Order: sequence, then structure tokens, then C-alpha cells
Amino acid sequence: MDPDTGKIMEGDIRAQAQQCFDNLFGVLEETGSGPDDVQKVNVYLTDMNDFTAMNEIYKKQFSEPYPARTTIGAGSLPLGAKIEIEMIARKKHNQ
Repeated sequence: MDPDTGKIMEGDIRAQAQQCFDNLFGVLEETGSGPDDVQKVNVYLTDMNDFTAMNEIYKKQFSEPYPARTTIGAGSLPLGAKIEIEMIARKKHNQ
């Protein structure tokens, strides 16, 4: 979703994937967390042919070792989205 309009981000899978990550990282930032705290990512794609393009965006979001990930082909997503992403994050404790 585009946070300014509340509508699905226009554009190809790359644009929608980037917007998903921007939204999710914004939520993490509000809790004092960030990409390094992400443990698991679930990606839902309406077209598995978009996997390579999505993966290009995914790799730019994290540093190695990447979080565990599951990618699932979904018949459809709400509001006609091409992609949905969910993350599980755990704040790392400073030692």
C-alpha cells in the first residue's frame, strides 16, 4: 500500500516489492528495530514468474546471511496486489 494514498502501489513487481519493504521497515523503525533484526520473511506472489525480479529487490534489503524466507504462489491477493510480504523480527540485545 502507498501510505500517502492508501491504495496499492502502481507499477511492476519491483515497485510493489520495494513499497512492501519500505512499509515494513518503517514499522520496524518505530519499534527501534531494523533489517538486521528480521528473522523470517514470507513472500506471497500472484505470479511466480515474478520471483527473479522480487528476489533482486529482496537482496538489496538485507545483508548476508539473509533471513530465512518462504515464497508462496498465491492465486490472488487483496485489492489486486501482486505481492504481499510479512516479516518476523526479534530485537537483538546489545551485549
